[in-house]
Amino acid sequence: MFKNLQKKIDKSLNILKGNNKITEINIANSLKEISKALIDADVNYKIAKNFIKKVKEKSVGRQVITSLNPRQLIIKIVYDELVLLMGGKNKEINISKTKNPSIILICGLQGSGKTTFSAKLALFLKKKNYYPLLVAADIYRPAAVDQLKILVEKIDIPVFSKKTSDVLDILDQSILYASKKKRNVIIIDTAGRLSIDKVMMNEIKNIYKHSNPDETLFVVDSMTGQDAINTAECFSNVLNFNGIVMTKLDGDSRGGAAITMSSLIGKPIKFISNGERIEDIEVFHPDRIANRILGMGDVVSLVEKVQEQFDEKRTKNIYNKISKDRFNFEDLLEQFKQVRKIGSIKNIVSMIPGMEKFFGILNDKEDSFKEIETIILSMTPYERKNPKILNDISRRKRISIGSGVSLNHIDSFLKKFYSMNKIMKRINTSSRQDLIKDFLSKMMQR
Repeated sequence: MFKNLQKKIDKSLNILKGNNKITEINIANSLKEISKALIDADVNYKIAKNFIKKVKEKSVGRQVITSLNPRQLIIKIVYDELVLLMGGKNKEINISKTKNPSIILICGLQGSGKTTFSAKLALFLKKKNYYPLLVAADIYRPAAVDQLKILVEKIDIPVFSKKTSDVLDILDQSILYASKKKRNVIIIDTAGRLSIDKVMMNEIKNIYKHSNPDETLFVVDSMTGQDAINTAECFSNVLNFNGIVMTKLDGDSRGGAAITMSSLIGKPIKFISNGERIEDIEVFHPDRIANRILGMGDVVSLVEKVQEQFDEKRTKNIYNKISKDRFNFEDLLEQFKQVRKIGSIKNIVSMIPGMEKFFGILNDKEDSFKEIETIILSMTPYERKNPKILNDISRRKRISIGSGVSLNHIDSFLKKFYSMNKIMKRINTSSRQDLIKDFLSKMMQR
């Protein structure tokens, strides 16, 4: 997310050198490069020009505090302006505390990712102790209902659907169904529509009036760039939607729409979707996104993700096994699964300050996880539970052939595993989790 923009801004800020004061001369080239970076990221030219003007006004002539250098001061000013440009503060989703069920309406263009986001939002709300019901109100796309059901079949969230061409009837029946099943939030997944299609735009207008939603979210594909902003403007003239959802930010989108949409449309971005998994949804925090763009990570979001997936009972079980020298490869495989629940390695690394520079090409690190899994899965069940028997070279050779991983890599992996076990037996419980994390990071370094 914002990878190219981050690289270019970082490069432009490195132009600044020395001096105890920022002048028009020593900042000119840096601001020129920042402007180019923003325009390349598909930020509107006028917005980029105004952004640079504000940064220049706030920086030129500023005395640099002794503990800072000009680059650090400019980063702070650019950060503040980015936060303002993206809406200042995050705006929470509106869920009625008095109306039961509360209604959330999802709308947007065809192919923008509405159905997938609806499922993601349902899981997000379930984790917040709500009882969501998904309503399949797309009566035009044949696979829409099936897609919704497939997305949520493993997370125990019901989907209401009805074979009828009357969308308003579906809405009425879904409210009765929600009351019967004690579901306190309804998420309506509507059909995709084009802003130039008057019939379809009238339909969403009628759905909006009939359902009287507490929250209306407009879903937009970030890969469409400036067109996304134009579409949002068209929809805002028809619907008084409450917030924007940016999807496909994990793709090769340049991110300019996400940076400027809020200020241009006058509506806050409330969620971003940055992956294919149903868990890949984030609340949009302008300050955290600004940190990521400037390469300062987003530790707060990372901690939230870790806490969300933390299983105290399972962790205690692991600690007990370690203390009794019973930690084996099946336990390690389980640890990998826990890490994956947090999100893709790319997203996790982007949240840790400086890590993207350190790791370089992140795809290799994804492969490292897969490689270790392949090694472990090439072992017999007995070998996984009894790591010490792999001192036998014939067993290691067999695993090497079965996994397609060189014997040297397998030997290196085993050496690190045995070393971690020895150290962890000697230390107190509070430090063990840190060592597991350290071990996982070393496994990714080959």
